Amino acid sequence: MNAVNDVLGFDPLAELGAYRDALRQLTEEGWSPRDMAPSSLASVLVPVDMLDAGPDLIIRANMPGVKADNIAITLIGQTLTLKGEVAAEPQWDGATYLRRERRATKYTRSLVLPMEVQADQAAARFNDGVLTLTLPKSGSVRPRAIKVTSA
Repeated sequence: MNAVNDVLGFDPLAELGAYRDALRQLTEEGWSPRDMAPSSLASVLVPVDMLDAGPDLIIRANMPGVKADNIAITLIGQTLTLKGEVAAEPQWDGATYLRRERRATKYTRSLVLPMEVQADQAAARFNDGVLTLTLPKSGSVRPRAIKVTSA
């Protein structure tokens, strides 16, 4: 072991070499979702924004390529699950793929909501590949004004 390894506990030049090799492989071979671990794949395929909009909790999820009929939304307790499916495209007669990265796929994304919501009053809208859920907060977590009176 050299002096740098003794001080830092690792060899920075070896680490840089590993990053260089990974970057070279990425640029030469490209990237595919199949290269990722399944646990991180859902968050890449279904990125979400969660907004606190006063009386409502708003969830926006990107679901490009999915048709509204192929989306399933469930809420159990405070766990929201979004499921989507991109249907397979028909084969092209007489054509050979030179590169094929777009495939039929199914994916699921689950989120734990930070508060209770009224699922029976939820609304879902899907437009241009973006799913927008409006989830009214439960009455017990909604802010309430308390009137102050003088004695």
